[in-house]
Parts: sequence; C-alpha cells; structure tokens
Amino acid sequence: MNHRILFVDDEPAVLEGYKRILYKEFNADTAVGGEQAILAAQRNGPYAVVVSDMRMPGMDGVQVLSRMREISPDTVRVILTGYSDLQSAISAVNEGRIFRFLTKPCEARNLKLALNACLMQYQLVTAEKELLENTLMGSIKVLTDVLSLANPAAFGRSKRIAQYVQHMVAALGLQAPWKYEVAAMLSQLGCVALESELIDAAYGGKKLTAEEQARFDAHPDLARDLLRNVPRLEGIAWIIGQQCVGATPPPGHVPQDTRIGAAILHVAILFDRLRIQGMNETAAIATLRTDKQLDQGIVETLATLKPLACEGTPRAVHVLDLNPGMVLQEEIRTKVGVLLVGKGQEVSYPLLVRLRNYYQRRAIPEKVLVLVPATTAGETVDKTIAVGLQGLPPSSLQPIVVREDVCKEEQWPQNEKALALPAGAARK
Repeated sequence: MNHRILFVDDEPAVLEGYKRILYKEFNADTAVGGEQAILAAQRNGPYAVVVSDMRMPGMDGVQVLSRMREISPDTVRVILTGYSDLQSAISAVNEGRIFRFLTKPCEARNLKLALNACLMQYQLVTAEKELLENTLMGSIKVLTDVLSLANPAAFGRSKRIAQYVQHMVAALGLQAPWKYEVAAMLSQLGCVALESELIDAAYGGKKLTAEEQARFDAHPDLARDLLRNVPRLEGIAWIIGQQCVGATPPPGHVPQDTRIGAAILHVAILFDRLRIQGMNETAAIATLRTDKQLDQGIVETLATLKPLACEGTPRAVHVLDLNPGMVLQEEIRTKVGVLLVGKGQEVSYPLLVRLRNYYQRRAIPEKVLVLVPATTAGETVDKTIAVGLQGLPPSSLQPIVVREDVCKEEQWPQNEKALALPAGAARK
C-alpha cells in the first residue's frame, strides 16, 4: 500500500523542494500553512505521516500536529524546523506527541531515512490495531452466535436492547458508538447459565420465587466476569455489570463515557421490560419520566425512537430454503414446545445449520414465516448462499430446487431456481 505523507510549511518554494526530491520514493502532498493542512487532513486523510515546519504564521507546528492527533490518532507526526531551542522541542513532544524532531537544513538522505522509519511505525501501529479489532469483533460475533443458539429468548432481547441503545447513542452524539452497542448485544450473555423457563418467566414479568429472582439478578455479574479479562472489553464488562442499577454511585476511577454507557444500557433495559409487559412506547416513556433516579436527558432520546422498519415480503418458506439475511416472523419451537429461535431474529449461517439439523430429525415444522429482504430475489439467494457456504469444497455442494408453492410470483421467476446447498441437505 502506497501510504501518503503530508508536508506543511508556510513557504511554497520549500514544499516544492520536498516534492522534487521525494517524488520517486514517496507519495507526498503539501499544504501551505496550518489551516490548509487541517482541511487537507479532514478531506483527504488519514495521512500516514505529517511533517510540519515549527515556525509559521497563524498556527505553529505544535498546534498543527496537536490537531492532527485529534483528527487521526494513528498518523505519525514529525517536526522539521530551523529553530532547535529546547522549549520548542519540549512543547512538540508533550503537545504534538511527535515521533521525530528534525532540524533544517535536513539532508535528503536523512529525511528519507526518517520518513521510512515513520512509515514503518505507521504500518506497525495500524497492523496491530487492525489485528486487535478483527480479533475482538470476531470474538464478539462468536459470543453472540453462541447466545443465539443457547438461549434464543435472551438473544432476541439483546437485539432489541441494542436497537434502543444505538438510537440513544446517535441522539446524544457520543463518540465510539461501537462499545455501547457491543455492551447491549452482550448484556444478556450471563443468561446462558439459566434455564429457558426461568428466562421466559423473568422477561414476561411473572412472579419469581426469591431463589429464582436471585439467580436471574446474578446474570449481569456473570457476564461481567466472563468479559472483564478480554483486552479492550474491560469498560464494556463494567457497563454490563451495572445494567440493573445504572451508573450510580459511580466509582471515581470509572471513565465518564463508561458511566454514561451504564446509564444508557439501564434505561434501555427498563424500557424493554415495560414494552414486554404490554405498554406501548408512549406509555413506557411516560413511566420512565417519573423515575427521578434516571438520567432524564437519556430518557428523552427515546421520544424520537422509530419502530424498526423491516423492508421485504412476508413469505412461508421451507426450512431447507432458508437463507442468511431472512428475518423470522414467528417463533420456531420443537414439536415438544422447546423454543429454538425467537420472532424477529435474522437468520445466520450457524442458525441455518441448526434448523436444518432439527428438520432432518423431523423435530420442527417444515415451513416457517420469514421476511425476505427487499432485493432482487435471485441476488438475495445467490449472495447469501455464497456467503453462508464460503469455504466449503465444490464436491460438498449439490443443486436443489426452490418449489413454486413456497414462492410468490412477483418475487421469484416462473421457472425453478437452482441453489447450491451442502450435500445431504436436499429434501427427501
């Protein structure tokens, strides 16, 4: 990847000189003055490296690099100046968090060596960050998939709570919304230790015995303890542990954004509980407004909450014709009444495999009502099958036929549509 470098100076001739000696080896942009540099970073960034002159009218080099750190924290920052006084160096290091401090005149060879070191540092930082983020998000995906399979009711609730939290975070304009949404999605993780009957009773507002209530109330602590040792999830674990009490009283060492996250999750859970008990949204919000222990600024964000609009066509689909991306419009239970998946859950590949296994044992009905995403039918099927079966060898695939009695004319072609499914999955 050809990473870009931004040079900042108040003298255009100096900038042209940089481009002239570096164009063969580096992809360099230039900006005349600090304000132009900030605009360039906002419009064209992020840059791998920013090299700024120290003494410039308006914004000096320290101010420019400090703003660059806010815009793009991973950008490697360098000061290049003809003034090598100690105070300037201290300010640059403390405020701009620079990687290199170079003095003018700087020989081309030394400048190129410094730029190569900066690019290596940028690659190291971004590669490590990408690895951590991918590993983290992969771990979260595994946890949510396990929850969806082990306890569909808890997973369904966590998805509703995540929708409320997502709306509130957007309304409040909070930074790094992903952590609040992850806390919501994993908020019911501790329910994997509870039997489904207890979960259903607690969510439905039924009277629990003291022992049952104590067990149910312990699920946030279990989820917190499971997550607290995962790198970068420490704050999220604390938010989840506080879901029943909010952020009060907040310990002094807990960051402000984490305390806000706990307060948001607490409101979302209370709102969902009232909705489960049969209240409409207006009545639920009115009830929350009477609770003086809640942050009413957070409660008021729910006033603009819109019902989740699922675009698509409801359709009865054979279990073997389900595809990832479809949304279930009814619960799926076994013939003895065990809940496998709740209404409103999106079909994922692990869920697809589970349902097919149950169908092969004739433990569930053969058709289910789903909402098919409003895209071209052929595109939906082809893309979701390709994603769901990614990595399977060609020898494990065989064609099946989608039957006309399952499909509607306006969504599917008149002729039969062949799909690729794992060998052995075809209907008998």
